[in-house]
Amino acid sequence: MTALSDAARSGPAATSPLDAAWRARAEAAQMAAVPRGRVAVSCPAPFAAGGLGRHLQEVRLAIDSAGGAPACVCEGRGTPAAGCTAVQRQARWRLSDAIARPFHAWRMWSASAGFDAAAARRLPPAEHLIAFNGTALAQFAAAREARYASVSLMSANSHMRHVLRQHAAAHRSYPLEPQWATHLEARNLREYDAADRIFVTSRYTWQSFVEEGVSEEQLALFPLTPSPRFAPTPSSRPGGSFDVLYVGALTVHKGVPLLIDAIRPLPFSNLRLVLVGGWKTRGMRRFLQRAIAADPRISVHPGDPLPRLRQARLYVHAAYEDGFAYAPAEALACGVPVLVSEDTGMKELIGSAREGLVLATGDLAALREAIAAAYRGEIFDA
Repeated sequence: MTALSDAARSGPAATSPLDAAWRARAEAAQMAAVPRGRVAVSCPAPFAAGGLGRHLQEVRLAIDSAGGAPACVCEGRGTPAAGCTAVQRQARWRLSDAIARPFHAWRMWSASAGFDAAAARRLPPAEHLIAFNGTALAQFAAAREARYASVSLMSANSHMRHVLRQHAAAHRSYPLEPQWATHLEARNLREYDAADRIFVTSRYTWQSFVEEGVSEEQLALFPLTPSPRFAPTPSSRPGGSFDVLYVGALTVHKGVPLLIDAIRPLPFSNLRLVLVGGWKTRGMRRFLQRAIAADPRISVHPGDPLPRLRQARLYVHAAYEDGFAYAPAEALACGVPVLVSEDTGMKELIGSAREGLVLATGDLAALREAIAAAYRGEIFDA
């Protein structure tokens, strides 16, 4: 086994490229992008919870900071966040869909359509609407009927046709679970046509829309930032394990099986792969259970990722498509070096080879060698 270098032993860096000046520039761009006045914002996630919830939080903060009056409609139970109307998704039962589609795909379609219908009934009086992609059609119609001045789409992903191509590539390599995005294609395409403006979160996402024929005049860039609670903390722990971290949904298109296959042949006994998240399908559960049984260095944990980030030596996001990807941005904000795929929007935040590397999407050999090089201290060595 190759010994860890001194740099690899030192833990997360004490600095981050995502400093106060960077955050100020990003927040100024957010404020410049959003409409003024009374703005209804809807999102199919609880406020400030997970990636979509953080996304919603940033939109509301930007509107408020720009002098507008935001009102949120979001998924939730119990007491909603201040200024938010919480609605519960309701299944949009159609026998033909339940028969024709795999259960997971039907469940995704039903949840999207159900939230959209519920949110449309709860839209507040406003001048503008911003709704998230896949859950906007009924709300757009309701807002038009209520004579809103504009309806806009917040696209959390790249153009849906690009998403479908990337998901297909992932599932060709790892046919472990059914694809769901194909069943939302028509809905997303109709939303693109209906929106006055489409907000995107990265130049990667922007380019995917332009390549599909969407006019740049219809697009607006709304950059994202990790929560301020993700910040560098110097580590005084010498030695120990070399923790490789991934945070997020444990799915094929997020590159989780690819990451596991990259880790397993590596001969380093004190290397650990820590997965923070949950699976959504039986196929992924079985794959993970087999991998953990075969290699005790691999583990899955629920909960807050911040304590795991403070122990991590490396963060890996091998997604086949991600419009932005908060989790690797949070790692970068904590001073943890990152390996990300070419099809991840936050790659644009990596400013130097000390901070991270961008790898070809789906390239198993390149990913394995990069992880090994990070372990040996050959890259990310300050």
